[in-house]
Amino acid sequence: MRSVDLIRKKRDGGELTAGELTFLIDGYTRGDIPDYQLSAWAMAVFFRGMTPKETAALTLAMANSGDQVDLGPIGGLKVDKHSTGGVGDKTTLILAPLVASVGVPVAKMSGRGLGHTGGTIDKLEAIEGFRTELSRERFIAQVNDIGLAVIGQSGNLAPADKKLYALRDVTATVESIPLIASSVMSKKIAAGADAIVLDVKTGSGAFMKSLEHSEQLAKAMVDIGTEVGRKTAAVISDMDQPLGYAVGNALEVREAIDTLKGNGPEDLTELCITLGAHMVVLGGKAENVEEAKELLRGQITSGAALSKFKAFIAAQGGNEAIADDPSGLPQAAVRLDVTAESDGYVQAIEAEQLGLAAMLLGAGRATKEAAIDYAVGLVLRKKVGDPVQAGETLAVLHVRDRSESVNEVSGRVRRAFTVGGTKPEHRGLLLSVVTQEGVSRYS
Repeated sequence: MRSVDLIRKKRDGGELTAGELTFLIDGYTRGDIPDYQLSAWAMAVFFRGMTPKETAALTLAMANSGDQVDLGPIGGLKVDKHSTGGVGDKTTLILAPLVASVGVPVAKMSGRGLGHTGGTIDKLEAIEGFRTELSRERFIAQVNDIGLAVIGQSGNLAPADKKLYALRDVTATVESIPLIASSVMSKKIAAGADAIVLDVKTGSGAFMKSLEHSEQLAKAMVDIGTEVGRKTAAVISDMDQPLGYAVGNALEVREAIDTLKGNGPEDLTELCITLGAHMVVLGGKAENVEEAKELLRGQITSGAALSKFKAFIAAQGGNEAIADDPSGLPQAAVRLDVTAESDGYVQAIEAEQLGLAAMLLGAGRATKEAAIDYAVGLVLRKKVGDPVQAGETLAVLHVRDRSESVNEVSGRVRRAFTVGGTKPEHRGLLLSVVTQEGVSRYS
């Protein structure tokens, strides 16, 4: 078998076998196949695409390139959740204890952030004492004990994906849907869950800007899961504005706590209940999504979800008192209002610009080596459709000091809001659901 023959086969529109894809991925991971040949193959995939069977085979080859997490010692159906990322996305902090509180075990590996805010691990580390590194034995024992553990990703989880992504990043092949789908799913499959629920974002603050492309990506990932024997579903949600109101690590932890208490933003609560319902159904604890939603709402009302969050924080060494009194979380020294310059309605919010503003304040990383300030970020006071008067606060910046750079960030935040004379037409948060049966859009 020769790499050049497989490149030519894909270039000419052929379908590669599982053995051929394994040959390419294993050879590239070992260093036997050079960058220039995998680059040529990736470009051929970019233009020719891949069949569902090919994409599943590629995913398994990448998943098998490193560690495989065995969750067999954990009782029950283990359900994982993955988000394609967005501004203000703190869903794991809510979903993990919420779903675990009804008896669906959550054994989750999450990552750090690179970009506008920290990842789930960074947010959890904003809690004093919280440990994100556990031994395999401790990880499994904790899930069996309280139904929940969240740790940092293994350094050797799907190493082929890490190497291939770095190559795609410099060869203009990142946007290939089969390659995106296999990248995401290879890590999820290697992490060992029995079922996977995907939160696919679409809009100005998401990687996929259009609903159609987001649906294509979601379907590709669901097809992969189905092909390799994992129950998989995807929910496509709007990211044309931040999720919830808080953007920044400790600020998002506080908002997650509010949501577990039943006082969270409507959009964040709705998304978590919906994603959680799909997790509960796939985990075998409810017959259908509507039944699961009612079950989860009851867990919030009764306080069971918050109690599970406290047990989770305590089990991993964190200060569980912050669940009752979030003032124990890191807090910025200075708060600055960003105000509107005219009357009207908020017609649009550029979510990506607000994410970049939070990163410039120190809430995210411009490079992998950068340190995060857990306290800084911003909190919206207005969302799309809200009326606003000149001089009224659009957002509050939580900052270290009143430096000149903060003034620049303030201007960026103000420009992210479009204020006009007419109230915009309402667009729902939940847009589509994708299962192995196909794509259905919310009305």
